[in-house]
Formats: sequence, structure tokens, C-alpha cells
Amino acid sequence: MADINISSLSKRAMPTQTSGSAPAGEPIWDIIELLFFAYRDFVSDPDDVLAKFNFGRAHHRVLHFVNRNPGMKVADLLDVLKITKQSLGRVLKQLVDDGYVEQKEGENDRRQRLLYVTAKGETLAMKLAGLQSERIGRALAEIGPHAHDAARRFLVAMIDAESRDGVQKLIARADRARRPRP
Repeated sequence: MADINISSLSKRAMPTQTSGSAPAGEPIWDIIELLFFAYRDFVSDPDDVLAKFNFGRAHHRVLHFVNRNPGMKVADLLDVLKITKQSLGRVLKQLVDDGYVEQKEGENDRRQRLLYVTAKGETLAMKLAGLQSERIGRALAEIGPHAHDAARRFLVAMIDAESRDGVQKLIARADRARRPRP
């Protein structure tokens, strides 16, 4: 996929020792493959819905992050998604033209493009998040108590160390923005 900005693999070392069953230096095949299959199924329900709109996974990601972060700058979205400006431009144009996202000028800097989902965009984003939440909920229920915390710790640990704080701050900020105010 030519649209993806890939960080250097040379920064990451192969683990010399694993706590699982794989010998040192051997790929952890079961987890690698389970992640591929889990991702395949995690996106399958939204993919079916998105296909009806001629949208793909890039549209989903844009809708997700703009819905969670109203007023997000295009530059910040590019940083979160790690895709090219050209790739985002195509997806964003379609979402704007179809009435799912709107762009507004920044109040202090008119060059800024701030992104907001429309009511139509929020409805679609919430439908997709609902489908994925149902799948996650079923999986966590099968695992039992403390599954959410364990899954969260694992996923945070999977993120490059230099990005973890920024990702967690983005999530916390979006969580605060979505909470109903008394």
C-alpha cells in the first residue's frame, strides 16, 4: 500500500527472549496470526456497512477520529492516521461531498481546516463503533474479569514507545469530550 508512511524498522529490535512458547529470536507465530485474524473479523462488520456507501477502511478511520475529536485539525488527523496528504484528501473530499464531514476555518488561523462530523456522519460513525463494541464486548466477556484492563495494557504495549503517551492523551481527551456534562 503506497499511501502508508512506514516508520523505520531498524529502530525496533527483535526480542531476544519471549515469555511465550517461542524460542528467542523465533517469530511469535500464534500471536501474529491471531492478530491478523482478529483484525480481519474486527473490521468485517463495518466493512459490510461501508460497502453500501462505497466507502472503505480509510473512510471509517477518518469518521472515527473526527467523530471522537470534533474540531480536529487536518494536520493532526494526518499525524494520527500516518497516511499521505493525497490519500487523506481523496477520502476527505468524498466524506465532505457526501455530507458526512464538514470543514471549518480555524477561529484564530483561517488557514487551519478543522473537521467535524455532521449529524449524518455521527450516525454512521456510531453505528460502526457499535458493531465493533459488540464484538469486543463478546470477546471480553469470554475472557472474564479484568479482561478489559489486560487487553488495554497489551494494546498500549504494542504501540511504539515514543507514541504511547500521545495516543493515550488523544483517547483521554476524546473520552472527556464525549461524556455528557451535568
